[in-house]
Amino acid sequence: MKPARFTYHRPASMSEAIALLARLDNAKVLAGGQSLVPLMNFRLAAPEHLIDINAIAELSGIQVSAAAVRIGAMTRQRDAESSAELYAVAPVVREALAHVGHLATRNRGTVGGSLCHLDMAAELPVVMLALAAEVEAQSPRGVRRMPMHAFALDMMTTALAPDELATSVRFTPWKPGHGYAFCEAARRHGDFAMVSVCALLETDAHGRIGRAALVLGGMGAVPQRCAAGEKLLVNQIATAELFAAAAAEAEKLDAVSDVHVEAWYRRRLARVLTLRALTEAGRRCSGAPQTQRTPA
Repeated sequence: MKPARFTYHRPASMSEAIALLARLDNAKVLAGGQSLVPLMNFRLAAPEHLIDINAIAELSGIQVSAAAVRIGAMTRQRDAESSAELYAVAPVVREALAHVGHLATRNRGTVGGSLCHLDMAAELPVVMLALAAEVEAQSPRGVRRMPMHAFALDMMTTALAPDELATSVRFTPWKPGHGYAFCEAARRHGDFAMVSVCALLETDAHGRIGRAALVLGGMGAVPQRCAAGEKLLVNQIATAELFAAAAAEAEKLDAVSDVHVEAWYRRRLARVLTLRALTEAGRRCSGAPQTQRTPA
């Protein structure tokens, strides 16, 4: 199939793009197009106006400091995956991106596009919720920042207003040497995840966990934080038994059934993958920054 008729716009600046969003009805923003274009071809999305923001250079780029990380919405996923600066402070981003489609997908797909599309199986929304990230958006009314838990409302539905343009995602890095892991189960590499898990841990010299983040994707419409599992972990010595108890809490999260897999199987996967992610995150905890690697 081919998409329904639409009018194509290619703004050269952020102010021009925001003005178009404010003026046009039934408009969609085109970033990498890896999700939107197939939806349009299948007539599952039929915007009357397509606003291509690929010419807006100020929407791309990664800025990293000890206090904050900012990733422009138009930053290609491959650029985020290969960034040594980003890997040094948030290595879990690279680990998660390795599961996103294939190399050609990540060459075109953008960080902001993945967050705004908000597919239930997408990896980046899970990671950004674990990192307590904020999505920044601009409109004629000014700048608005939305924490990831408030940004993700429902299946492919975000808190963005029709006249708002997502411009970046920001988060505060965890301490150097924190433990991290991203695990998922899919039928084949590059397929949509049935369940995914992001685990982050900070431990002291005695192995006591001072901070933990545990987020699961693919279970329902939006990523879910396993608050009960996090509560079990904090202020406890990292052990296999502790990780197993936290994984049991992940199995209690709500899950949906669909044409791919039933809810009971998703919950079982949640337990297995959470234990795997926590074990790996615990193994990686140290008092020094992680060794940098350049992806193939």
